[in-house]
Amino acid sequence: MAVTASPRPAPGKQRPKRESMADWRWGDRIAYVLCWGAGLALCAIAALIMGYMAVRGLQYLKPSLLWSHPSGEVDQSDSGGFLDPIIGTILLTIIGIAIATPIAVAAAIWVVEYGRPSGLARMVESGIEVVAGTPDIVLAIFGLALFQHGLLGWMSFTAEGGAVFGRSFLTAGAMMSLIALPMVFGATREGLQSIPAHVREASYGLGKTKIATIRRVLLPAVRPNVSTGAALGMGRIAGDTAIVVILLGATLRLEKEGGVPGLDVLKGTGSTLTSYVYNNSPAGEGNAPEKAYAAAFVLLLLVVALNFTVDLIARRGAKTGLEGTRLGAGR
Repeated sequence: MAVTASPRPAPGKQRPKRESMADWRWGDRIAYVLCWGAGLALCAIAALIMGYMAVRGLQYLKPSLLWSHPSGEVDQSDSGGFLDPIIGTILLTIIGIAIATPIAVAAAIWVVEYGRPSGLARMVESGIEVVAGTPDIVLAIFGLALFQHGLLGWMSFTAEGGAVFGRSFLTAGAMMSLIALPMVFGATREGLQSIPAHVREASYGLGKTKIATIRRVLLPAVRPNVSTGAALGMGRIAGDTAIVVILLGATLRLEKEGGVPGLDVLKGTGSTLTSYVYNNSPAGEGNAPEKAYAAAFVLLLLVVALNFTVDLIARRGAKTGLEGTRLGAGR
């Protein structure tokens, strides 16, 4: 009786052996569990923060607080809302990101696409890293010393004796741009570096110059990266306090300066949601912790919305195959 050999499975159809934790070494198992634990712990901390602020914020948040001006007195417990701090937060964020984005994008293009002389390019990158690591309070003190010079007096209030006040939305926004600049620069640089070389070569092959390639090919390709970095920078600006307290003044209401419409607001002082929360917290003088919780919840919603915007931009950019990061997301 002939014995028929069982047919062997085709090499391409062999199922890979499923890995099991039982085959791992004990050190690998412990490391795996610790990684899971770290991720779950971070999720739990984020959920606790969101949950606590949602409960306390919604408990005290009233629609009237969103469209009423703060009281002119130090004690905010009796009347007033936080409309002016909301406007101040939006205005300061727009000024900061409007200054930071073009500078950061231009610097990233020069470093990646030209980078000559190489020593200067390394200095630019090192300088941006230094700015990114500088504490906000140091930037605020430096900005106050800088903008109190008479040459920059047009940006803020000038007293009758000629002394420059140095505090305004323009000066605070200029220093806030230093907070956002490293994020926009990093996102743009990594986006440019992730574009394959053959994309540039194809453009050159069609007769395009380098500057035309940058303008018509590379910049549209890294637009999601620029948007991602800008959104992250806006979140940092909206959540900063030190620069606001030192360079924007201590008043909770918008104080205009000058007679030119529009410019009078930029040269004036005011507050943001962060300074409003601090002023009305138990550590401040506003004596209105309930309003502090409500304003903190509004600020948290603003930052969360910016983060969701970052994720949305990163996911849409990833579909093109040209965006490399959410500073990493989308890969």
